[in-house]
Amino acid sequence: MEPEVLEAELVLPAYFSFKKIQIYEKYPKGQSSAKRFKHLKQIIQAENFQNYPPNEPNYVNIESPPSMHPSKRICDITGYEAPYHDPRTKLRYANAGVFKVIRSLSNDYVQRYLALRNAAIVLR
Repeated sequence: MEPEVLEAELVLPAYFSFKKIQIYEKYPKGQSSAKRFKHLKQIIQAENFQNYPPNEPNYVNIESPPSMHPSKRICDITGYEAPYHDPRTKLRYANAGVFKVIRSLSNDYVQRYLALRNAAIVLR
């Protein structure tokens, strides 16, 4: 150290009376002040879920009732929210540009798009 600092007789105490909780008491050596959160995988490994009864809810068997809100209507071509549907093909679309594409599709492609969302019409 510098000789001026040693001669100044300036010594800071290790304990400050105006602080309620000392930092070194709250976080001893080596511990960080950041709070650690566990991931779901760590929680599942730490618990013995196979010992719980099967009807007791836990992180593994969470079951919820069906939603009270209506499902969102998604455009079959773009994936955007679709406020419109084509009455001829029953496909949902987001804007006029997609509507032109839908009208130019053949029946085979229309049936494939409808099959993707489980709304296909079976032709006999």
